[in-house]
Amino acid sequence: MNAELPPVAPDVVAAAVESLTSRLRKKLDAAIEGYAALPVGTEGAVRRVRCGEDAEVVLTPGPSGTVTDAGQAVCSCLLAPRCLHRAAVLGACPVADAETLVEAETGAATDADADAANANANANANANANAGNAVADGAVPVPSGSVVPPAEGDPPSGRAESEPSPPTEAQIAAARGLWTAAAAVLGAGVPAAGAVPQAELLRAAHTARLAGLHRAEAAALRVVRGLRGARARHDGHRLADLVAALSELLLTSGLLARAEPDGSLLGTARRAYRPGGSLRVRGVCREPVLSATGYGGVVTHVVGDDGRWFSVADVKPGGVARARGAGTATVMIGSGGLDHAQLARGGLLIAGATLSPEGRLGAGKGVRATPVAGLPWASGPLGALFARPLEEIVAERLGGAPGVDPERAEQRARELVGCDLVVAGTADGQLIAREIRAGRPDDEGVLIRLAPANGHPDLAHTANFRQLAARPGLRLRVIGRLEPERAATLRPLAVAPLPGTGATLRLPAGWDGHADLGYDRLEGAHFPPSEELPAVTALTEPPPDPLAEAPLWRLRRLVEVAVSGGRRAASEPARDGDRGGAGAALRRGGFRTAADLATGLAAEADRRSRDVFGRTGEADPDAYARAWLAAAVYLTGAERALIQATWRPGPATDARPTAEPVR
Repeated sequence: MNAELPPVAPDVVAAAVESLTSRLRKKLDAAIEGYAALPVGTEGAVRRVRCGEDAEVVLTPGPSGTVTDAGQAVCSCLLAPRCLHRAAVLGACPVADAETLVEAETGAATDADADAANANANANANANANAGNAVADGAVPVPSGSVVPPAEGDPPSGRAESEPSPPTEAQIAAARGLWTAAAAVLGAGVPAAGAVPQAELLRAAHTARLAGLHRAEAAALRVVRGLRGARARHDGHRLADLVAALSELLLTSGLLARAEPDGSLLGTARRAYRPGGSLRVRGVCREPVLSATGYGGVVTHVVGDDGRWFSVADVKPGGVARARGAGTATVMIGSGGLDHAQLARGGLLIAGATLSPEGRLGAGKGVRATPVAGLPWASGPLGALFARPLEEIVAERLGGAPGVDPERAEQRARELVGCDLVVAGTADGQLIAREIRAGRPDDEGVLIRLAPANGHPDLAHTANFRQLAARPGLRLRVIGRLEPERAATLRPLAVAPLPGTGATLRLPAGWDGHADLGYDRLEGAHFPPSEELPAVTALTEPPPDPLAEAPLWRLRRLVEVAVSGGRRAASEPARDGDRGGAGAALRRGGFRTAADLATGLAAEADRRSRDVFGRTGEADPDAYARAWLAAAVYLTGAERALIQATWRPGPATDARPTAEPVR
């Protein structure tokens, strides 16, 4: 892909590839690779790519910045529009996401819609005298007509909860098309999943969007982006992400094709921002943001009076220098006049708020904000955050069954958590702490690995971790983020003194009770003298990691090889009689189901039908896709169960899933 080119709707790319002759399709992958490296001419929003002496492709995106119509991509050659130049340039463009396509279809910007909706809501609210009285009393009313997202699991407002209806015939047909395209990509593997298989998947994704299968469409687009990243060997590509996206696509489309009456399989078409009414939020902490694509900035996390998490982001091109400077940049919400450092220790009373699906607060023209005083971590909604043990929080965040919407699950897993810890020391270069629970001896708490949220040397995380690691016995209150793919790992974003003890932090008054680990640098004066720190048992090795010790990596390797190398690569264990001993190692480790799934996947990958003359026929892509999906779903459930076991108090060396994950 070429980041200088505008994003393109999936159906436009699919139509361009389908219009090519079979001879030109064979040249398409090489043409995309060559044209992606060509310079891009810019004339306002128009992009021009010179593909030869007599061929120039001109892209004219719409108001949303996305090419959504075939007429917005033209070529000057004689074969246009059924030419290789046009199809290759479109194939080199990024794939537009679903939210961008919704904006382009409606012809309105997200913030403008939110402002208009909030204007109506606020007009209704101003007509209500009781609302004014509530504000005077210190409450924050929700204006009538505003959109407030329901709590997870609640039925839609105004309607009683009813049985979910099965998908329609059009949705079932679209799901079958997605399954067929995804199974073809799986069988081909990354090397053979070029522009033509990707175009078939994009066409199926477009059909799914028209049928209302938004969750499956999003998964299909993630698969296409993952395939492109893998084939181009991008630095940010992760094979595990592509495997997860392909598993989600096959699982969702397979269940829908069977007419499963589960409304969560359909997903929702969400706009980038929606009206959120009136909010009072209190600052919690700042987090520097630094991406591999050259973006930097800050995200300030805030919490509402009802316990909901929100964030205020300021991320732009600029790298680590901008990430450092953005920590004290002005917050662009309303006319509050706060910077991010002040917001992290204060609060805002917002009228006409706009919210993204991830809880990000928008800065539309209709938003008004007034600074308010902050609250200490021990009071208000944050006080309840430290009352729950981590074991309960992890079980709630990571205990989803197969088929849960991955976007919602990821958003839930990334929500901040709070806990009280005592620094236990270091082992193998890792900072280890132990959870403190009321009524339980300190040496019985869960051992937790603390990892920096960002390891860049120009940020304060690493230096602060050195200060904490040098003081075993230090007690502190932590707000951070769980690491769902690693055993008992927490990434702290901010720390505060633990009430009721002297062996804790002694922060300056200007820090208002907490330190943001990415910005505030801890010094020796911020810690108690070493003689005031209680003695702790010295660590000789890090806590057990049952996921790393389990032989499940053998099944993961087979599942990933099937995606990266295709069906032929997955069949190698069946052809050599499992010379590597993967099945035997899994059975010795107690993972008999994993061994059976690995054996079944390799056997299905090597299975070929034969006619009456003994000639090899075509392989069954559906049976192979089902075998691979069963192994992938089991693997995800087993790994997640092992990770959950590391968050339970007591020894975790013999941790095993309490039950076989559903296949």
